[in-house]
Amino acid sequence: MLAPSYPYYLANRPERPNQALDVVDKYSGAIATRVALADGIAIDRAIEAASRAARPMAALAGYERKAVLDHCVRRFRERAEELARILVVEAGKPIKDSRGEVARLIDTFEIAAEESTRLEGEVLPLDRTARCRGYVGYTKRVPVGPCSFISPFNFPLNLAAHKVAPAIAAGCPFVLKPASATPLGALVIGEVLAETALPAGAFSILPCRRDGAELFTTDSRLKLLSFTGSPAVGWELKARAGNKKVVLELGGNASVIVDEGADLADAAERITFGAFYQSGQSCVAVQRIHAHRAVADALRERLVERARKLPAGDPSDERTWIGPLISEAEAVRLESWIAEAVARGGRVLCGGTRRGAVLDATLLEDVPVDCAIVALEAFGPVAVLSTFDDFDRALAEVNASRYGLQAGVFTRDLYRAHRAWDALEVGAVVIGDVPSWRSDSMPYGGVKDSGLGREGVRHAIADMTETRLMVVRTPPAELDRRT
Repeated sequence: MLAPSYPYYLANRPERPNQALDVVDKYSGAIATRVALADGIAIDRAIEAASRAARPMAALAGYERKAVLDHCVRRFRERAEELARILVVEAGKPIKDSRGEVARLIDTFEIAAEESTRLEGEVLPLDRTARCRGYVGYTKRVPVGPCSFISPFNFPLNLAAHKVAPAIAAGCPFVLKPASATPLGALVIGEVLAETALPAGAFSILPCRRDGAELFTTDSRLKLLSFTGSPAVGWELKARAGNKKVVLELGGNASVIVDEGADLADAAERITFGAFYQSGQSCVAVQRIHAHRAVADALRERLVERARKLPAGDPSDERTWIGPLISEAEAVRLESWIAEAVARGGRVLCGGTRRGAVLDATLLEDVPVDCAIVALEAFGPVAVLSTFDDFDRALAEVNASRYGLQAGVFTRDLYRAHRAWDALEVGAVVIGDVPSWRSDSMPYGGVKDSGLGREGVRHAIADMTETRLMVVRTPPAELDRRT
């Protein structure tokens, strides 16, 4: 299914200067294909091409930008199963989750196509005082210019799409560095974009080593940096980004609260999904479960029953829920975090067994809050259960985290739902569901160590454009003639 090798895309064109990057099948460990790897010279050429493309991209009419995005939607639909199978290999993502990601890729480009013709401005009456009589303002949105994108391994298609599709809708050229562990999905996006009539230099998609990506961050020709990844890397990049705009989506250790009176069957089903879909490798995966003492026993029983039934193994198997983590080293890390929790009094309710890069769905309880498995981002199929007696105390426990991306609250109390919305220090509060839920049109991002700014197509377009004001003065003589 995979080609023996893949080019990178430099200024809209495929180039094969080498086959230096091995892409490993995350389940078998075998080399699945090889990819061209960009060096500093290629990255510099791509940025220069994007700079030259800034004016032609900004000049594209709305219907022209929409035509490019509509073409992508058609081609992604035609290649949907191919794309899903690529994710199985390069990311170890279970096939059902892979198909779901392809569906979201298509959704994201569809939303961007709709938004590409809605870059609206407004009329601003300015005559609030006698001094401003005869003045009126008009605003429009204009592209910021060349953008730099760095995307992660866990959603190789859709998180790249959340940068690429809004850039096209906004009229911004871009250079994209996909994760070196999972470059294939982004390169297929490049292959489809190369079929369109985008201006020369409008896009480059360049896998490269982390130490070769300095220009993606520091080059002053780039006017915006959008990074999705770890907090340590993200904040370091922001510090070196100069005066360009920076958008960071940096992950978290998401909580869900299950209040007394919640529908436990529904909550258990959704929490099982939220904790273990795509093997827990999601920045909004359920990691901390806060259950009211009145329902904790029943919820624990339901969660353990469901988690034990989740098949782990080959991600190409239609039945598999838990596939391999991105590397065996990550599974070993999580295994050590579980061991630390147990050594400090925590209990493993189910799971905890590792086979290579595969870790069974794991639930723990009674874990001290300063253990790594609670305090840091697990990024794997592990969740920790705790109990509370007071709803406000549960809110405080959610907030006792360096992260603040999303939180879920299962409650039937309208006032408690609003209290959670007011009190929780997160980018989004999801009532009646898990924090793992996301629509690709909604504003998405966090606070504290979870990042800066918001993704979601319309909100990303806002970041990739700037407000430009025009003020028009009507002379007094003309105003007098109108009265």
